Amino acid sequence: MTGDPRALLRHLYDVAVQRALPLHNTAAHLPPPPKGRTLVLGAGKAGGAMAQAVEALWPQPAPLSGLVVTRYGHVPPRPVGLAQRIEVVEAAHPVPDAAGLDAAQRILALTQGLTEDDLVLCLISGGGSALLTLPCEGLTLADKQQINRQLLESGAHIGEMNTVRKHLSRIKGGRLAAACAPARVVTLTISDVPGDDVSVIASGPTVADATTCADALDILRRYGIEVPAAVKQQLEAGTLETPNPGDPRLARCETHLIATPQQSLDAAAEAARALGLRAYVLSDEIEGESREVGKVHAALARYTALGRSCFEAPCVILSGGETTVTVRPRVEGQAKGRGGRAGEFCMGLAQALGGQGGVWALAADTDGIDGVEDNAGALVAPDTLARAAARGLTLADHLARNDAYGFFAPLGDLVITGPTHTNVNDFRALLIR
Repeated sequence: MTGDPRALLRHLYDVAVQRALPLHNTAAHLPPPPKGRTLVLGAGKAGGAMAQAVEALWPQPAPLSGLVVTRYGHVPPRPVGLAQRIEVVEAAHPVPDAAGLDAAQRILALTQGLTEDDLVLCLISGGGSALLTLPCEGLTLADKQQINRQLLESGAHIGEMNTVRKHLSRIKGGRLAAACAPARVVTLTISDVPGDDVSVIASGPTVADATTCADALDILRRYGIEVPAAVKQQLEAGTLETPNPGDPRLARCETHLIATPQQSLDAAAEAARALGLRAYVLSDEIEGESREVGKVHAALARYTALGRSCFEAPCVILSGGETTVTVRPRVEGQAKGRGGRAGEFCMGLAQALGGQGGVWALAADTDGIDGVEDNAGALVAPDTLARAAARGLTLADHLARNDAYGFFAPLGDLVITGPTHTNVNDFRALLIR
């Protein structure tokens, strides 16, 4: 495998994904069955797999029921003989739809009548912000969709986006946990955010929120995002505040991280070392504009290839986090670009490498979907620019319209995995020989 750079990089990605699968990480965090009933609620791209893990591990004959929402196409095949006790429904991501609204309404309704003898298991993973959509008073689903689109195209980082989402919701930012009181609430979560801040993952529906309406207003102003006047007035008056730390309704809530980006990067590093390669993990918290992060990685790779960095080649350099893409305005008549964070990173990397010999790279989202396309990410090789030129593809043009898919697809350099049923954010691996 070490002789084929592409196969090696794909192997490291697969190892990272495997490390984050719910069935491998859930058992140690499950509480014992309660005196009362156990209700399972959840949202996220890993929701279907997390629900199946709980069903497989929950002791028999203890009762179990509930509802979880995941992204369209992200429900894993059901293992033979595993009875379904938790309903799993599908909705849209990254822009919410009516199915997500219906799921959120049903989830909130299921919290009615809970007692202190009951247990609520909340299964939360990345993507839950869009999938668990329940707009605040004065905000329609269409309004929420438009705000979401603007946030996604603004270049705002995930913490900023979720601060806004929490204050425009009736279920996020600790509100779901408050609705569950006085039951015990145990949240099992898979992190897809830099720093593993559980209040940011899926906009923290069961976690106290330290941000404020003023914070949300500041973000909306900073990125020029409009909201209906009635909602703006509520934000200005502070009537959309979320449950704060210390809120007594959240006194019986606890949260457990069952999988993190760092764990997956460490697993990939161990796999590389097992193949005789040096492996270095930069960070699992890298943020910034995707193409610019790609250029920084290119500089590091070049320096390493020339024997001038503290990293010794041959080696693999790994990183994670969540970069952003600011969508450029389209010129009249210009086709809309297709792509996501990983592809944009690869374009910036390829441009900055300029055909540097001895450097290969893979960048992909660990949920298997880069943006809204069918690829997880893309590959870069020393001959990427030469092969592109031979096909009449100009990298600068594709960067100008955020069209990573259109650039890498004709080269056969898309990474296509299908939904992975987990999500620990971006995975990037550079191989330097």
